[in-house]
Amino acid sequence: MTVTAIVGANWGDEGKGKMTDVLAAEARYVVRYQGGSNAGHTIINPYGKFALHLLPSGVFYPGVCNVIGPGVALDMGQLLEERDALIGRGVPEPQLRVSDRAQVVLPYHLLFDRLEEERLGARSFGSTKSGIAPFYSDKYLKLGIQVADLYRTDRLQSRLEAALESKNTLLAHLYGQPPLDSDRLMPELTAQAERIKPYVCDTTELLQDALARGETILAEGQLGALRDPDHGIYPYSTSSSTLAGYAAVGAGLPPQSIRRIVAVTKAYSSCVGAGPFVTELAGAEAEELRRRGGDAGEYGVKTGRPRRVGWFDAVATRYGCMLQGATEVALTNLDVLGYLDEIPICTAYRLGEKTVSRFPVTAELDQAQPVLEHLPGWRTDIREARRFEDLPPAAQHYVLELERRIGVRIRWVSVGPDRQQLIER
Repeated sequence: MTVTAIVGANWGDEGKGKMTDVLAAEARYVVRYQGGSNAGHTIINPYGKFALHLLPSGVFYPGVCNVIGPGVALDMGQLLEERDALIGRGVPEPQLRVSDRAQVVLPYHLLFDRLEEERLGARSFGSTKSGIAPFYSDKYLKLGIQVADLYRTDRLQSRLEAALESKNTLLAHLYGQPPLDSDRLMPELTAQAERIKPYVCDTTELLQDALARGETILAEGQLGALRDPDHGIYPYSTSSSTLAGYAAVGAGLPPQSIRRIVAVTKAYSSCVGAGPFVTELAGAEAEELRRRGGDAGEYGVKTGRPRRVGWFDAVATRYGCMLQGATEVALTNLDVLGYLDEIPICTAYRLGEKTVSRFPVTAELDQAQPVLEHLPGWRTDIREARRFEDLPPAAQHYVLELERRIGVRIRWVSVGPDRQQLIER
């Protein structure tokens, strides 16, 4: 049995949570392999509406084992809070496993994230202040703390002290803040470590054994291809790879086992955070699309901030699908566009006197202008459609035109927020 990766083709906010929730019904394992609590997946099911930030999206199925892989930025407090909130709302205790090699988001990561955004002011990158950039900085500076370190008190203390040597210098001389003391951090960390201890194991061996038995595994990505630090809109990116290829690293799976890659994209564009966004709308036109978007409008699951919105960007989405190695695409929020007489799509960018169909580097994106084509709208409610043939001809044409433009088959079309509001072609 192979692994299916579910990833974003754009800037994040594509609706991956719903697709993972749907496909998890047939899976045995759902794995988070990168990122942390800095983004969220919205899921609507018989238990209600939920925003998951760190828990894998398979937690609503009792038969699914939900895995936090070694590539994840583990905020123990967030994980425990989400788990408690689910149980408090009647969700059965989820099967949860946490990698003993995952590294821990520490209180000072959140502190430095906030202080740096405040220092940058207008030059900030739109951080969610979840500690992600400072966390990954420490990871690659070899100052990180693994879950396994939490259960060896002397080792934990010495690792904290080593990390705080440089951090206290920065706090004093760059941010004008008092120093941190490892002794004050220890009690909270050890208490949280005891609470997650029942879930901790060697998840790499767990998943390798599952793969050998032919079990179905879903690798759940966070954010989208354009937030990748190597291939995306750097520096307006996240701090870990958002690509399906990284699932092999962040989950501990053989690269060749990832054979099916579902790239998720909206029928229009949206994003939270700073950076170039070529098809962005403003004013009343943007507010109308934002208000209609999704189950409760286009607002960030993590931040609550209004999402930036625009028309479908075939240039960016084709590039994102290429980076992800998409074998199929899930198109979400098609129902949102039912109020329009005609629907613009971006088919190319204008860069000065040139028109290009490739996705440019960030240094050029700031000057890019969208080249728009207009497709007929369908002006009707499509939320009851369950077969592609049930859609109005104009809606079918819209889907097929996007498919042609991005070069990957659109297998799934979402026409509403519920699990059942999904067409499989």
